[in-house]
Amino acid sequence: MSLKHQTAQKFCLLILALVPCLLLTGCNYGVILGYMIGGPPSIEPDFAAQTGKDMKDYGVTVAVVCTAPPSLKWSYDEIDNLVAEAITMQLAQKKIKVIYPDQVRAWLDKNPDWASASEIGEYFDVTYVIHVDMTDYSLYEQNSHTLYRGNSRCEVNVWDMAADDEAEIIYSKEISSKYPLTVPRSSQESSLEQFKKEYLFRLSYDIGKHFFEYYASDDISDRT
Repeated sequence: MSLKHQTAQKFCLLILALVPCLLLTGCNYGVILGYMIGGPPSIEPDFAAQTGKDMKDYGVTVAVVCTAPPSLKWSYDEIDNLVAEAITMQLAQKKIKVIYPDQVRAWLDKNPDWASASEIGEYFDVTYVIHVDMTDYSLYEQNSHTLYRGNSRCEVNVWDMAADDEAEIIYSKEISSKYPLTVPRSSQESSLEQFKKEYLFRLSYDIGKHFFEYYASDDISDRT
């Protein structure tokens, strides 16, 4: 008997052995069995829960734009473009069809007086535009220049470009992000540039997970 067949046989025997336990002792074994067969339960993205829409649906395309006040961009150059690019990459990895960030950035450079994210959606003919408006961003623990701790606040609005033949905001969320959660990290452990990249990934995930399925275990790392 091949190794593949042996493994399948052992798996079937294990399931059969658990059935009586499930019947006699209640739901705990049922949970275990569910994990074995289908893996851990995923968490529905908040956007889908609130709107009933899914950014992974067939034919859906998404553009991401991020804005930040001059005070933030003065301290953290290009933070708006970096956040937009990182979020776009998070969505793309989850099989959401997105416009390349370089294309969005080129449009922004040519249209510095744009007033609404719906203009971006109209130009690229997308289904949704995710507009992230940063209100706060920092990489250091408060009142410290030697301890790293990423802190951000932003407002996220999603424009539906096909809503009743006229673009409208269908989803709004204020999001706060902090990393690490428990204790700040000493600057002796990593360079500022290294921590900046790490927190940018964390921040983009904290925002992006509102639009794609994820697992509770995915959040374990931000408790360090």
